[in-house]
Amino acid sequence: MLTGKQKRHLRSEAHHLNPIFQVGKGGVNENMIKQISEALEARELIKISVLQNCDEDRDEVAAEIVKGARAELVQIIGNTIVVYKESKENKKIVLP
Repeated sequence: MLTGKQKRHLRSEAHHLNPIFQVGKGGVNENMIKQISEALEARELIKISVLQNCDEDRDEVAAEIVKGARAELVQIIGNTIVVYKESKENKKIVLP
C-alpha cells in the first residue's frame, strides 16, 4: 500500500509520461492484463488511457487492471489511469 507522500512522488514522475495502453470497446481482457504486467515489470510506472467508446466506467477499468496485474493505483485523472508496481529485476524508481 502506497502512502500519500509516495503517491505524490509517483504522480510527479508520471506527469511527463504518455499513455502506452488504451482501453476501448472491448474493455479489459486477459491478454491486456498480461501485457500491462510485463510493461510494469519493465517500467514500474505507466499510464493507461480509457477511450470514449469504452463500455465500462474508468473506476471499474482501474480496479480490474490493479487486481489483475497486482499493481498499485496511483491516480485517475480524466480518462487516464496511472499505475505503479515495483519491479523485481530492474528497480528504477526510489520511493520516499
